[in-house]
Amino acid sequence: MVSENSLDYCDLTDIGRRRANNQDSMAVLRPWNREQSERHGWLFVVADGMGAHAAGEMASAIAAEHVPLIYEKLAARSPPLALRTSIEQANAEINAKGGSSPELKGMGTTCTALAIVPRGAIVGHVGDSRAYRVREQRIEQLTRDHSLVWELEEMQAAGELAADVAVRDAPKNIITRSLGPHPGVKVDLEGPFPVRVDDVFVLCSDGLSGQVGDREIGALACTLPPREAAEALVGLALVRGAPDNVTVIVGQAGILQASREGRADAPWPLYEDAVPEPKKGIPLRMLAIAAGCLLAGLIVNPASDLMTADGLLGRLLGSLRTPVSWVCFVSLMMLFVGALSAAWLGFLIPPQTTARFLAPGGRLGGGPYRNHDCLPDATIVEGIVASVAESAAGLGGDARERSDSLLETARSEAARGRFDAALRAGAGAIAIYRRSLEAARSDETVGGPASKAGPAQADLSVWDP
Repeated sequence: MVSENSLDYCDLTDIGRRRANNQDSMAVLRPWNREQSERHGWLFVVADGMGAHAAGEMASAIAAEHVPLIYEKLAARSPPLALRTSIEQANAEINAKGGSSPELKGMGTTCTALAIVPRGAIVGHVGDSRAYRVREQRIEQLTRDHSLVWELEEMQAAGELAADVAVRDAPKNIITRSLGPHPGVKVDLEGPFPVRVDDVFVLCSDGLSGQVGDREIGALACTLPPREAAEALVGLALVRGAPDNVTVIVGQAGILQASREGRADAPWPLYEDAVPEPKKGIPLRMLAIAAGCLLAGLIVNPASDLMTADGLLGRLLGSLRTPVSWVCFVSLMMLFVGALSAAWLGFLIPPQTTARFLAPGGRLGGGPYRNHDCLPDATIVEGIVASVAESAAGLGGDARERSDSLLETARSEAARGRFDAALRAGAGAIAIYRRSLEAARSDETVGGPASKAGPAQADLSVWDP
């Protein structure tokens, strides 16, 4: 069995404060032995469903179930091929389900899946859920949002949209790509990104990223262990109103997840029909043409026995033999040099077919797309403390007193420049608010428990001061 200390993770989801049911789903596929770890590694999936009635909940559940299942079945394939195929097949299943009933028509879901394999971290992505990597107080967004806001921001950055257009006023809930609405879907593949010991990966739905800033996500993820970080992130989204379902997976890489890449590694096929080919084709054909031109040039050159007055070609050409001989010889030599150069370049430049493979050291996609310094500082701490203080004003009795005490500790530690300690105290206050909110929720909430955690969770009482 893989060591329990190899990778520490926590997966957590919450219904939020305005939704009647939880349309988010998540899944973790862990390797149970060293062989599985080498073949397909760890897989984390977050899906955010959309659709009327229970359609969105069903769509995200299908994605969270099918992607790990198919990925595991395709363990003999290359990780990027297995990842893309599993998401494409999940899309086909959701699309078929959506066409089976009028109530489910148009159902869809985002899907962000991250696999950690020996060569690094690979992401398969559709929609506006996100994958981040946090390393040495920097947070990097490994995926691009398939959303209207993101597209407009890219157009503005490229000068295709006027700078004075208020992109931030555009509807934030419009996504431009998702699983389910169409029989086929384009899956973005990103990576592999190198993995170091203690790298932290965060996958989340927009219910989290819409309420908690990237720097705050990074600061909490690099300061707290995965369980406490996940709880603090979800809790902070709740503190700020959580108008949508909130889902997050936080995983911290161990020694076994550190990237290992060798020169003997084989290229990864990216398509089922991809078969490695030696560098033949055009370069070898150019060599053959060059050889033919050289041979023909030797035959027709003016010094050739065939081109003399008594030679076969000389008698046929008569008085024209000398100019014809020189024209043919020069032309053939030019063709010889051109064909030889084309063959040489052909051997130097990989043929087009290599795009169907990913060579060791290669990378798919364009990520990371954004990165920020997330070293805990006064701005981050004050933003969190202010949000908690405003929401905690409605708490009563002992909960209010304990929350106020922790917030005061956070302010005091921040004033001393001890921002890590300030964040821990702030996380404690967040936990008190979250427990109070859960206690106030009705047991009749549609969609079952409002909050559920994966196997790595512990009792929230760890936050008690």
